[in-house]
Amino acid sequence: MPLTEYNFNVENSVDRIFYGRINIKKASSFLYFAEQGIVKTLIHNLKYKNQEQIGSFLGNWYGQLIKENNHLPPIDYIIPVPLHKKKLKKRGYNQNTLFAKKLAYHLQSDFLENILVKTANTRTQTKKTRLGRWYDNRSLYEVKNKEILTNKTILLVDDVITTGATIEICAQALKNIEGTEIYVASMAIVAKIL
Repeated sequence: MPLTEYNFNVENSVDRIFYGRINIKKASSFLYFAEQGIVKTLIHNLKYKNQEQIGSFLGNWYGQLIKENNHLPPIDYIIPVPLHKKKLKKRGYNQNTLFAKKLAYHLQSDFLENILVKTANTRTQTKKTRLGRWYDNRSLYEVKNKEILTNKTILLVDDVITTGATIEICAQALKNIEGTEIYVASMAIVAKIL
């Protein structure tokens, strides 16, 4: 498996994606995603082949590594990047959910779903440019029950970081809440942008 070996104490390529875009404390990804390879197959099967258990497997593995490294501060809430309700109904699950739940288990944090909501159903982002993703996503996410997150430390979790646009927009919605600190974790990062 192409592990990034990134952790939450040393600057890495995932951090650099967000420099000058959004103020997050630290970002990390578990695996490198390439156009051909096992990670692409795993993520594809997780998202499109009804193999939700892959998220659990990867979350267990990465959660143990993060816990062993012990560089991440205590996290109050782990929040997965949401799917729109139509896409969720069609797929039957959010591919980020079990991954995020397993991270929450290992980090002894609360898993919080349905507080960050996707407000519009968009087509897949995989073929769009960074600007196209950002433009399409500008007002796609909103936070419900904001008071719960006031002065909290959040780990925002996604499956694959390509340009960082989705994380940027989600983090922006969360940063509008007083006193939040945001960290980012993903299953994979696209290798070509490093």
